Amino acid sequence: MKSTKVIKETSFYNIFKPQLTPKEMLELGVFGGSYFADKINEYPKSWFKNAKLSKKFNVNLNMFKVKAGLSRTEWINKGWIYKEDPLGWFQWYCRFSKGRRIAKIDEIQIKRWKNFIRHVKAIKNNCDEGDLNCRRRQRQAILQWAYDPFI
Repeated sequence: MKSTKVIKETSFYNIFKPQLTPKEMLELGVFGGSYFADKINEYPKSWFKNAKLSKKFNVNLNMFKVKAGLSRTEWINKGWIYKEDPLGWFQWYCRFSKGRRIAKIDEIQIKRWKNFIRHVKAIKNNCDEGDLNCRRRQRQAILQWAYDPFI
């Protein structure tokens, strides 16, 4: 029984193949630059060298200059914030990319990431290749989930 669980967890981790690193996301412009506020000390300084950061949300720092996603309050109300990562999915991803593993939380977040592929498919099905003005809000959203928005 124990070996089955290990196989399941291992195969589950194998599906997580983000297209962008946290550093790349921060440099392209995500979350209006204000995701971390001033809480960046646990992460490599190199991630923030060319990052677009702001103390307050600034839509002009987003890659596509649009607001995408829900507020943290809405995430809390939907039950998408966990005590291990009180800032949400991107905080989890940053910590995961540095090597932290919490199987239960990882499984939840990887499933959420995988389900976001529907937005990538919507862009591919509705936009001409290379037309970055098509579905800019959706492109910003997939960028914030570590998918390549330049599809």
